Amino acid sequence: MPGMQDNATEVTAAGIARLAGVGRAAVSNWRRRHADFPRPVGGTETSPSFALTDVEDWLRRHRKLAEVPLRERVWQHLCGHPAGPVTALTHAGCALLLIHERPPVWLDVSSGSDERLAAMLPTALEQVLTPRHAGPDGSSVHPPAAAHRELALDPPTGPHLLPSVPLLRGAAELAAELGARQTFEFLLGRHLDANPRQYTLTPADLADLMAALAGTPDTVLDPACGTGALLRAVTPRPGQRLYAQDSAPELAALTALRLALHTRAHLHTAAGDALRADAHPDLRADAVLCHPPFNERNWGHDELAYDPRWEYGFPARTESELAWVQHALARLRDGGTAVLLMPPAAASRRSGRRIRADLLRRGALRAVVALPVGAAPPYNIPLHLWVLRRPHRTSAQPEVLLADAAPFATDGRGGPDWPGVRETVLDAWRAFDRAGRLDERPGLARSLPVIELLDDDVDLAPARHLPPPAAADGAGRLSDVRERLGETLRLTAALTPPPVDPAPPAASGRLPLTTVGELARGGALVLRTGGTGGRARVPVLTDHDVLAGTAPSGTLPESEEEAVLTAPGDVVVPVLGGGAVARVVDETTAGAALGRNLVLLRPDPAALDAWFLAGFLRGTTNNRQASSYASTATRLDVRRLQLPRLPLEEQRRYGARFRELDAFERALRQAGRLGEHLVRGMYDGLTDGTITPD
Repeated sequence: MPGMQDNATEVTAAGIARLAGVGRAAVSNWRRRHADFPRPVGGTETSPSFALTDVEDWLRRHRKLAEVPLRERVWQHLCGHPAGPVTALTHAGCALLLIHERPPVWLDVSSGSDERLAAMLPTALEQVLTPRHAGPDGSSVHPPAAAHRELALDPPTGPHLLPSVPLLRGAAELAAELGARQTFEFLLGRHLDANPRQYTLTPADLADLMAALAGTPDTVLDPACGTGALLRAVTPRPGQRLYAQDSAPELAALTALRLALHTRAHLHTAAGDALRADAHPDLRADAVLCHPPFNERNWGHDELAYDPRWEYGFPARTESELAWVQHALARLRDGGTAVLLMPPAAASRRSGRRIRADLLRRGALRAVVALPVGAAPPYNIPLHLWVLRRPHRTSAQPEVLLADAAPFATDGRGGPDWPGVRETVLDAWRAFDRAGRLDERPGLARSLPVIELLDDDVDLAPARHLPPPAAADGAGRLSDVRERLGETLRLTAALTPPPVDPAPPAASGRLPLTTVGELARGGALVLRTGGTGGRARVPVLTDHDVLAGTAPSGTLPESEEEAVLTAPGDVVVPVLGGGAVARVVDETTAGAALGRNLVLLRPDPAALDAWFLAGFLRGTTNNRQASSYASTATRLDVRRLQLPRLPLEEQRRYGARFRELDAFERALRQAGRLGEHLVRGMYDGLTDGTITPD
């Protein structure tokens, strides 16, 4: 077995810390102090990697191996795979698809040695992939050898699968707990979350809205499918056919596996650039859903100048999004619907005005919806949805719908108020779609005659055509804000801490200290970390909420992972950013899920006072000694934070003062928010004429 070590799954220091339930600093100490600690087998000098089996053996010998959840062990096998996490995820997906479709076959191929499993799995996968492309009568529409090409999958061969066997067995074990579909979603979601800069994702709420705008189609295409979020959101129908393509072969393969696990629809997926090498040139779909790449200069402008898809005009080199719009229209049947996510500049750039004008004149562009900031990456820009119809020859429409969901933006990082966005947009679209027009809904939606938009700019940005909501007694509202500000300032003054006297020098020196890690080991508190998903559909307390002192504002992607829910008396600490912050959970915050980059400490009330704990964790010196520094961020090792050993009664004395400081801090924040509201309202009222200078 000498070659097996060369292909062993590798794990980083961060992964070792997860396995042992410690911080990364502890792993560094073990490497320095223990001569028998495994040697690096890869990585770099500053970020080495180690053979997972060697690490597990060492941790077990030294009794440092924590009781790691199964899903964490499977994840370590995936992210440390010698061929990379994407290959590992594809191999795991293939095995999970076999488990999902034909459990007895999996039990048979996995019952023997690792070599037997790796050798038999490719043939077993062919038996699963081919039927996914049967015709309505059950007959095969593709020869078996071509079936995997229709799924954009090359089933791995035995030699390639052999290093993945521990991962496949672990994934099968996890599937017995969660189900094959949920296991793949967990692994895919964890991978995407761990590599946010590599992928442009379509959030689930946005995908659901786009799919709902498309109705209930039988045939759906996504020509830039990414990880398949849009097609996964389509309402299932008997006999449905889903077509997908992506320029990245690995994404096309992951989409194929994801959809095969999620739906019984007939699947047709392909790898390749849909503009340059369309895999479905003869398709006429009921609907097209697309989140195209934005601002692509190299989209094929030079070689595609005479392409028949440019019915509405040849897009400029800077208008790649309008090329995708016309590609979508070309793949629709007459009357079919396309919904595309677009950058807001596509609605107003002068280089695209002629194509926008022709889309309007011929009735192809039916609606433009401005989404709130934070709806999808890039999160700082309010993206648009374009809803299009392939027109019948005489179906030009006199009006177009413009809607603006900007009022549903929120201050937190959890994204906009999606229920509000969904209800407003779908209600406006369905009413417009039925009647061909929509009465004005101030500040939210209206339909305009196409002729009013056909000026020199053909600017389709909804905010420029929607008057703001009528200001009902704007001066009265500002007077109310001013009154509340005055009350808050008076409260702030009352809460201002009194003058302080220096404490006398302690007769016996410094107080004896302990650490959060020692308290956790001794049972005085429980330590939990925030997750990346969860089954609980509750608001999520984000690190931004803790830093800003606001209500839970986030969301977590749905997964089978158990969310950590807060309870009154918990202390929540952000681990990124370098600030000395700790928040005690009260009744209004209790029940929220714990978000990423947060650590929750649940003290035993018989041993620790929550406010005492939170107050000492906020000490600047305390945070400095417990922080580590990377090139771009500061990370807090909560286990190293210190606090004095004091009797419970003495803790409560400190806790009472810390609680008073917290109330003072919250009052200051509220005064600041009210002051900003008052200033902004005064500027807006004076400039829009609802308030006079007098």
